[in-house]
Amino acid sequence: MAEYVRLEVADGIGTIRLDRPPVNALNDQLTGELALAASAAAVSDEVRAVIIYGGERCFAAGADIKQMAEANYAEMTRRSGGLQSAVSLLAAIPKPVVAAITGYALGGGLEVALAADFRVAGEKARVGQPEIQLGIIPGAGGTQRLPRLVGPAKAKDLVFSGRMVAAAEALAIGLVDQVVPDESVYTAALDLVKQYANGPALALAAAKQAIDHGLDVDLATGLEIERVQFAALFSTEDQRHGMRSFIDNGPGKATFTGR
Repeated sequence: MAEYVRLEVADGIGTIRLDRPPVNALNDQLTGELALAASAAAVSDEVRAVIIYGGERCFAAGADIKQMAEANYAEMTRRSGGLQSAVSLLAAIPKPVVAAITGYALGGGLEVALAADFRVAGEKARVGQPEIQLGIIPGAGGTQRLPRLVGPAKAKDLVFSGRMVAAAEALAIGLVDQVVPDESVYTAALDLVKQYANGPALALAAAKQAIDHGLDVDLATGLEIERVQFAALFSTEDQRHGMRSFIDNGPGKATFTGR
């Protein structure tokens, strides 16, 4: 049984819960358990949307520095691959994913949040990539997902300085999508993904893949990804139900099964 990461499922929502007090520092064990939880959420028919949550006090304050301080190049080549793989598994979950950020999301913790589709932060949350202050750079997507989200100049500002960003600034630059009272973070994240839990799961997965993969290729290739995904959905039950419901009852009244 996992010690630091749990996948809790209720009403179609899977919550990946980080639980390594006091600040959910990302050691090798937590990273491995995170990869397993992401893989389980990806394939579970009971999970239609996902929340990543670190608890009421802290999302994740970064890597376990004590574990890394004396590591050498060969060791960190192996371990950084494990962390990148875990975060990439989160990003690849073919379902809507929201990070519910309380307290700190720093370094690897922010990189975990960047793997989500949306980010909801508490008013007192602080986010950042402070690795430069340790003489290193982000190693789990911070130099890649962050500029894709906020643009290269702002990403360089955050990575070069290592400064922490308050929730209001994070919202202003597009690093988070909502800021709510700290005690309401999980509820707000739940409200955000509930709207997708009963949606057409295959269409949502197709939309996510088309957007995410399209960002990594030229426009013509992206349009082809979109065309193939679009046409493939005409083999699904949800497409037939959705269009028949539209014809018979008008928009927004379809009931989807995820098939």
